[in-house]
Amino acid sequence: MTEVGPYRTYVEAIARLHRDGQALPLGGATPLSASALAADAPQVLIFSPHPDDECIIGSLALRLQREAGFRVVNVAVTQGSNPARREGRWDELAAACAYLGIELVATVPGGLERINARTRAEQPDHWRGCVDVIATILAQHRPAVILCPHETDWNSSHVGTHLLVMDALARQHPDFTCHVVETEFWGAMATPNLMVECSTTDLADLLTALSCHVGEVQRNPYHLLVPAWMQDNVRRGGEVVGGQGGAAPDFVFATIYRLRQWRAGALHQVHEGGRTLPVTARADSILAGPDA
Repeated sequence: MTEVGPYRTYVEAIARLHRDGQALPLGGATPLSASALAADAPQVLIFSPHPDDECIIGSLALRLQREAGFRVVNVAVTQGSNPARREGRWDELAAACAYLGIELVATVPGGLERINARTRAEQPDHWRGCVDVIATILAQHRPAVILCPHETDWNSSHVGTHLLVMDALARQHPDFTCHVVETEFWGAMATPNLMVECSTTDLADLLTALSCHVGEVQRNPYHLLVPAWMQDNVRRGGEVVGGQGGAAPDFVFATIYRLRQWRAGALHQVHEGGRTLPVTARADSILAGPDA
């Protein structure tokens, strides 16, 4: 009989955990208790192309809430492409946000439609109306930080959301300033500059919230693969954020971002080179820079 080596045991344990995860409950968790936020707490806006993105890419926002007292607001840019599922997806999204203690803002009833680069090029009137909606939300909330997908995040709605937010930023008053954190999920960024460690507690809470999107994860239990994705982020981030050939940080889970600052009508670098944010440092420390 072939001897079972340590790596076979390791791989079998991972496979077993994945199978066991499929039996875990979906949704229905009691919302987490959270510390009261100051009335003037700085705000983080997450511009989510679809319901569920707030959980997948939201580790930095969650850390800013928990470690630095930021108010996190999820802006539901769309409610998915299937009209029959939009009401259900909104209810699932509301449950996910409630679990994490983050606020939820709708764009228009049912969500914005046709948010993609083709619409921007070929339907300027429709696109202009959508930009108006996002520009109004930005002006009303005046966030300290926003999260949105990067410009090549593959999925057409993710790319469209990036373009939408950039166009809405360009509509703001010249004195409007905020940190812009670009996110990735479907397509990796060529030039990320920030890797944020995610604790096991935060990841477990994000997965619990993600499981509230019951209709989606029943169709495809992708929530169980988010830990592996975050582990791969550590592998890639050690090189593309930390520097080629550099020592990888001692993280298990992480999310990769690109951090810049919007000021004077354009995006500007906050730091030279890449930054890593371990769980031992307060999340808002990455916002400090020469022009922060």
